[in-house]
Amino acid sequence: MAVFLPALKIALPYITQIVTAAVPMFTSKPPGGRADEIVPKQIQELQTAVTHNAESVKGLALQMKETMEGVDSAAARLQAEIKALRRMAYGSLAVAIVACVAALAALVGR
Repeated sequence: MAVFLPALKIALPYITQIVTAAVPMFTSKPPGGRADEIVPKQIQELQTAVTHNAESVKGLALQMKETMEGVDSAAARLQAEIKALRRMAYGSLAVAIVACVAALAALVGR
């Protein structure tokens, strides 16, 4: 249960923004009012909510793009580091083999 708490703390502000944007509060019909007067206001509210949602989605897409670019660059750096470490390991293996052969030759040559 404790593992989910940090993830929940991180995601909670975004969840509240999504919920408040996804559940628009429409103008309610006044007790003596006609539906014809309220519908244009509700349409305007819907258009405003859709515009706000589109801006939010665009912002999230930009953040996702930046995150993916960061992950790609980190992956490229890690691949280069792995190649360097692999070369170093092969080099140290070669030195160890040469040292073993030299030690064996020293023992046999006695």
